[in-house]
Amino acid sequence: MDAAVAWHYGDPLGEQRAAAQRVAMVDRSHRFVISITGKERLTWLHTISSQHIAALADGDSAENLDLDLNGRVLHHFVLTDLDGTLWIDTEAERGPDLLSFLKKMVFWADAKPEAAPDHAVLSLLGPRAESLLDALGITALPEVYRAVALPGGGFLRRMPWPTDDSFDLIVPRDHLGELWARLRAAGVEAAGMWTFEALRVAALRPRIGIDTDDRTIPHEANWIGGIEELGAVHLNKGCYRGQETVARVANLGKPPRNLVLLHLDGSADSRPEPGEAVTAGGRAVGVLGTVVDHYEFGPIALALIKRNVPADTKLEAGPCAAAIDPDSVPAHDEPQAGRLAVEKLRGR
Repeated sequence: MDAAVAWHYGDPLGEQRAAAQRVAMVDRSHRFVISITGKERLTWLHTISSQHIAALADGDSAENLDLDLNGRVLHHFVLTDLDGTLWIDTEAERGPDLLSFLKKMVFWADAKPEAAPDHAVLSLLGPRAESLLDALGITALPEVYRAVALPGGGFLRRMPWPTDDSFDLIVPRDHLGELWARLRAAGVEAAGMWTFEALRVAALRPRIGIDTDDRTIPHEANWIGGIEELGAVHLNKGCYRGQETVARVANLGKPPRNLVLLHLDGSADSRPEPGEAVTAGGRAVGVLGTVVDHYEFGPIALALIKRNVPADTKLEAGPCAAAIDPDSVPAHDEPQAGRLAVEKLRGR
């Protein structure tokens, strides 16, 4: 998925430290960018996707999902509305399908989705991003899920992951070389996709197509929640494709699987691959997602594990022994509106 950009620049663990402790830049220019113009772009997309975006203010951003009729995740994307254009970026290999779906759903709405191959994505990671204001040509960094326009085109968007100090630059592609050079001169260190992936996994943030499969519903992948909850599915909005499953699980049920962080045995001769089964006593209990070496935690992975598997279960992932990080297991003990209503009717 990432063959078009650098995996690392010679010191992958050092690059991760730079992103966590100083400031580093990751080339994510292989992401697929879409622009949507038209006066009804927000209200139209609101009706066909999982997030509440009808009233986004200028400069607001959000994460969003496209679901199938059964509530399974087809696309995950990040969006920003700025100066009359709604910008979307998503995985390179899924972008054309997402764009095709959006175009088919326009009908009579005043919304025009188009591919924007002339724009590209970079990511700035690290607590020293504040030192780059002059180099970026802005006066202040935006808040989480907010964006500010950049001189000469494009914008800077703050994200809540993969670190506490994460920023995406969506800029004209013909500005990439000059921007990269200017930020490097200002002290930004170069980091490859290995850095982004390691920090993303440690933050328990899934990547569609690697950490999800064709059965994944949003509840399994930590995507439930509106913009304020740093999620991609708003539970209090009108009808959209797949909404019945979302509402049913949120109000009455529990997801069949949980996305958890696995710590892998680093002494194994090889690493498992995404898609391999995670087993307990020879019985398959889940499926492996991203596998990566982290600068502090060593080999780690994301995996979708059956909800009833205890956190202290001894697991195997390919050739490696694996252990669930207990802090990554959701409690699922919050009161559910549907069950509370049923119990009230029963007089409990």
